[in-house]
Amino acid sequence: MVLDTQATALRMVRAIDGLELDLAPLQGLWSVEQYLTLTNQTNHLIEFTDGALEVLPMPTRDHQVILAYLYELLLLFIRPQGGKVLFAPLRLQVRPGKFRAPDLLLLRQADDPRNQNAYWLGADLVVEIVSADRPTRDTEEKPLDYAEAGIPEYWIVNPLDATITVLVLNGPAYATHGVFRRGDQATSPLLAGFAVSVAAVLDAK
Repeated sequence: MVLDTQATALRMVRAIDGLELDLAPLQGLWSVEQYLTLTNQTNHLIEFTDGALEVLPMPTRDHQVILAYLYELLLLFIRPQGGKVLFAPLRLQVRPGKFRAPDLLLLRQADDPRNQNAYWLGADLVVEIVSADRPTRDTEEKPLDYAEAGIPEYWIVNPLDATITVLVLNGPAYATHGVFRRGDQATSPLLAGFAVSVAAVLDAK
């Protein structure tokens, strides 16, 4: 069974027996258990908020190259310190009833109890690479979500305007540590000593 996201309406299709189910009437009615079951059976990135599903676009090659580059840098930095970094698709529970699927998720200690198998219960740092289909998802909505989850640091890598924005949690909301551009080194207050060239990230091959 697969999700058909080509049409405006969200549909579930099982080609073997011609099943076609319109999911739109179910928006707002999905349970967490149904969401978890659905996402266990598809390779689509699907996020969930209070009974509603959002199917994310398939990542492009450029998106994945940037993700791989950052993953390698973070892995080399955090693994010797006993930390863990993983990449999408992996579900992150923002709170009961809300799940996101960040491009990268990091914990400073691999044995952190939030490091669960089915989905993480939080993170110390998350990274999103802005998608062209709806940039406000990553730049406006997810800062609210990740602040709600209490995630100390959020990186927004934006190929559309060639920036990396580093946000740090300040009480219930994020404050901007820096908006870094080509020629800059993006730095992390949380990971002392970690810095990346913005140009190298954006131009990763």
